[in-house]
Amino acid sequence: MPRLGVGRPVKLPAMSAEGPVLIAYDGSDTARRAVREAAALFGSREVLVVTVWEPALAYESAMPTAGLELPPVPVDVEGAREVEEELHERARGTAQEGAELARSEGLDAKGLAVADEVHVADAIVSAARNRGAAAIVVGSRGLKGLRARLEGSTSKAVLEHAPCPVLVMHDD
Repeated sequence: MPRLGVGRPVKLPAMSAEGPVLIAYDGSDTARRAVREAAALFGSREVLVVTVWEPALAYESAMPTAGLELPPVPVDVEGAREVEEELHERARGTAQEGAELARSEGLDAKGLAVADEVHVADAIVSAARNRGAAAIVVGSRGLKGLRARLEGSTSKAVLEHAPCPVLVMHDD
């Protein structure tokens, strides 16, 4: 088994010759850099620019914050649906922005907004698996210390669970 840098054996998944490259895109500078680097590496290959959105945030924002001593307050379901649709529209817009950037760099790109049901990394890995992705390109914010432990690392989780090779772009 190949060894990469740290001396631990690493299983490298095979890259599909037919599938698209999936680029995780959130509109950040690192995500824009990932698109540019993917274009340089993969040429005019088909790519899916994926933005993950969190539908549960709509229901969290619709729930009034009350002290523990008060009885539960009913959720404004209609208001939550409106917030959820707005979040979904923003994600679609972000994915389209990323796809436009990818096309300007010479890639054959389509934008895709994917709902996150558990964790962003799970949504990225599921999208890659469901669409037969050849590879995944993801940015890394380079969180360290306690913040990294509390927030977790999306790029690390994608690396651990991806069905295909993963390219991680770090902040400069």
